[in-house]
Amino acid sequence: MENYFPPVTVYWRPGCPYCVMLRDELDQADVSYESINIWEIPGAGVKVRSITGGNETVPTVTIGDIGLVNPSAKRVISLIAREPTIS
Repeated sequence: MENYFPPVTVYWRPGCPYCVMLRDELDQADVSYESINIWEIPGAGVKVRSITGGNETVPTVTIGDIGLVNPSAKRVISLIAREPTIS
């Protein structure tokens, strides 16, 4: 059996300094994630609004089925590391 970590997705948009900061910190921590620009990817804004209660607040992060609105990198990393899934 191998441990694997749930997929991480960072939803962002251009001009968002919080998005840049979060992505930089996740990169520095060597966290693997999918980066989705909500202004370019069809349906991404809908996904973000479903997590945030109707707003396009970014960064929004999903870790598996967990949705986080404007989280710190520390919070994202702690949730990823807390319970890896066993396959």
